[in-house]
Amino acid sequence: MIRKKKLYVRPKKMYEKVRIEEENNLKKKYALKSKREVWKVDAKVDYYRSRAKDLAKASMEEQKILFGKLTSLGIKVDSIADVLALKIENFLERRLPYILFRKGLAKTPQQARQFVAHKNVLINNNVVNSPSYIVPVAEENSISLRVKAKVKKPKAEVAAEPIAVPAEVAK
Repeated sequence: MIRKKKLYVRPKKMYEKVRIEEENNLKKKYALKSKREVWKVDAKVDYYRSRAKDLAKASMEEQKILFGKLTSLGIKVDSIADVLALKIENFLERRLPYILFRKGLAKTPQQARQFVAHKNVLINNNVVNSPSYIVPVAEENSISLRVKAKVKKPKAEVAAEPIAVPAEVAK
C-alpha cells in the first residue's frame, strides 16, 4: 500500500502570537474545524506560487494552462504576478460552505458547514459532504439544498367500540 504524503506543513514557530491570531480569525470567519485546514489551504497556495515561479520563464501557452486552471476555480488571475500575490482568503472563499453562506442558503458559515457535513447539499443532484470542496465557477449555479420530506407516522387508532363493562361494576 502506498502511503499518502501530508497535505500541509506545520508552522516552524508554534507559538507566534501574530500568526496564531490570524489563524484564529480565519478559522472563525470561514467556519474551519481546526487550524490544520488553514495549513492545508496555505500549502495549496504555496503550490500554485511555486508553479508560477517555475513557469515564469516558460512559454505563454504553459502559463495559460495554469491561469485557466485557477480561473476555472474562480480565482481571477491574468499574470504570474497575480498568482504570486494569491492569499489564503482567495481559496477559502471558494470552499463550499462559504459559497452556501454567500448565496444565502445558510445564515452563517458554521450552519453552512453543518449542512455540508450532514449531506444536505447537492451539486448537479449529487450529494457533496466535504467542506473542503473547492467549487468551480461552472458548478456554482447548480448548488442546492436537499429537502427532506417529512413523513408523519399514523397514530394508533383508538378503539371505536366502547369497552363492555360488566353489569356488576357499572352499579
